[in-house]
Amino acid sequence: MRSTRQVSSIRCCTALLDMTFTAACVQLNSKRTLDENLPTIRELILDAASRGANFISLPECSGAMEPIAERSRANTPTEEKHAGLPLVAGLARDKGVWILVGSFGIKLPGGKIANRSYLFDPNGNVVTTYDKIHMFDVELGDGQTYRESATYEPGACGVVADLPWGRLGLSICYDVRFAYLYRALAHAGADFITVPAAFTKVSGEAHWHVLQRARAIETGCYVISAAQCGTHAEGRQTYGHSLIVDPWGKVLADGGDDVGVITAEIDPAAVAEARRKIPALTHDREVRIVTPPIKQEGAAAPRLRA
Repeated sequence: MRSTRQVSSIRCCTALLDMTFTAACVQLNSKRTLDENLPTIRELILDAASRGANFISLPECSGAMEPIAERSRANTPTEEKHAGLPLVAGLARDKGVWILVGSFGIKLPGGKIANRSYLFDPNGNVVTTYDKIHMFDVELGDGQTYRESATYEPGACGVVADLPWGRLGLSICYDVRFAYLYRALAHAGADFITVPAAFTKVSGEAHWHVLQRARAIETGCYVISAAQCGTHAEGRQTYGHSLIVDPWGKVLADGGDDVGVITAEIDPAAVAEARRKIPALTHDREVRIVTPPIKQEGAAAPRLRA
């Protein structure tokens, strides 16, 4: 994936610069099954709406945190039969808010699962979806091994969608380690980027905050990252600390370790201001990497040009 180098693609919607809004992250400790999690999802979305949130994000794996691949494949519903989608659509419509489902697992025809974000508008319509691109295939060195690619089908495309206040870029969890995706989203006009996650406790303690802040600073975007927290089935632990970060890298809200809701005011004018101060998105260069020739034994060193 390569970002476009066209400066004109970096939007600045001056008509929207005075339109602030409130973003919320719902932090969950999801259980194994969808039925166990839907009541909490409903409760916390209503909590976020009661705090004046106009845009509400759920974390990755909101519907279920099933660590056993065979059970996950057996229990994950198809999109048509997924009970979470009409629930969230109804809440978006009833409260007149935008809701991003960080991800629901969706069974695909071939037997694998899509790790899929859904963006709902205030009428309860699905505006767009995004399938997680980068698969978390890692060995963390403490006995934890993850092979998402064995269960999940990776997405192929980055996604942006227009909100009333600017443009949203979508990503999920492990995507955050691939800076080129975020630069591509920024070049596609993103003002705000979501990174819903189920970060492991081990990697979260080491990397979570710095990665979120880095993606905000590099792109001049707000980063809105709802997270899973606590201990899940089979002892899996997630880091929590849902974050809302401004375009200058300042953490506006941090969800800590517990289930709940965080909110922050989002000012689109701050995006334009950060990019005015440091217009790095207009300074991209194509870089050619060269490898010095291997010096043969007894050969003279290569002469450098003056």
